[in-house]
Amino acid sequence: MSKLKVGIIGNGGIANSHMRGYLALSDRVEVVACCDINPEKADEFAAKYGIKNVYYNCYDMLKAQKPDLVSVCTWNSAHCECTVAALEAGCNVLCEKPMAMNAAEAETMKAAADKSGKLLMLGFVRRHGNDAKKALALAESGELGDVYFAKASYLRRCGFPGGWFGDKSLSGGGPLIDLGVHIIDLARYVLGRPQPVSVYGATFNKLGARDNIVLERAWQSQSKLVKPVFNVEDLAVALIRFDNGAVLSVETSFILNLKEPTTEIEIFGSKAGFSFNDFELHTERGNELADVKLYGENNFDFDRDFNREILNFVDAVEGKAPCIAPAEDGVTLMKILDGIYESAATGRSVEIR
Repeated sequence: MSKLKVGIIGNGGIANSHMRGYLALSDRVEVVACCDINPEKADEFAAKYGIKNVYYNCYDMLKAQKPDLVSVCTWNSAHCECTVAALEAGCNVLCEKPMAMNAAEAETMKAAADKSGKLLMLGFVRRHGNDAKKALALAESGELGDVYFAKASYLRRCGFPGGWFGDKSLSGGGPLIDLGVHIIDLARYVLGRPQPVSVYGATFNKLGARDNIVLERAWQSQSKLVKPVFNVEDLAVALIRFDNGAVLSVETSFILNLKEPTTEIEIFGSKAGFSFNDFELHTERGNELADVKLYGENNFDFDRDFNREILNFVDAVEGKAPCIAPAEDGVTLMKILDGIYESAATGRSVEIR
């Protein structure tokens, strides 16, 4: 059986994670080409991984190589164009999060996938963790009871990645669209993927990039802009109401005057609450309050779970497994983000249709 041919569009930092995932499946797939609008970056990526075919725009790559699978790892503003081009060329696509700049682009991408009959999968890597799998099983088993409230936070004290992440014309926004997508999607996934009906949000740009601080940052953009800008929010907060009556509270920041950075999701039900970080149930036994520790490998591991994401993509294309992160969930998430940004701009609650 011949290997599936892979092309990678966008050769910055996250493309390395995609590449490692494909290399782990070298008996089933082969990365035949890479592409970046920055020739130096494309050449470096190709040399690093021994990729024979290098291109500087996606159209040339798609026409010449006709890959079966394409990873779209560009900055956000190019997700729609590159994804649609790949789908129209007959490729199955794994597009990095966020799906697009807005819901209209996301719907264009899904329509292209539907028309082509090819798979469009989203890079919601948190869905592939052991923590997500076990939390979902808890919720589905009824152990939590009627789940009616959730809290999701992804807060950095000094964690602006630099580069294009601060340029709204390329990113679409700040921590909400970059970090918030992870926690909003994961919380909604565990809640059973209910449909959002309304949002209320607020955004702030009070502290800027805080790039005067000398600090080794966990994630740094490889893109260097001629004139660096920071015209996105540094903090976003929101309340999201779903059609099943549940409410999700969200907090996410690049820059915030807090003591310790935190990433946490908490789920609250009528029988028990549940926290991801402690992996504990908070409930009662008889007339006593009780915290029940769940043991085992209940973590999220970026490298391991990124490989799982690539595996699910390949398996789904070959009909061996369902796609864990389908395009329709990306569209729903973009509607939520659009609503939060609109609410922040108008000061009013926004209905989602």
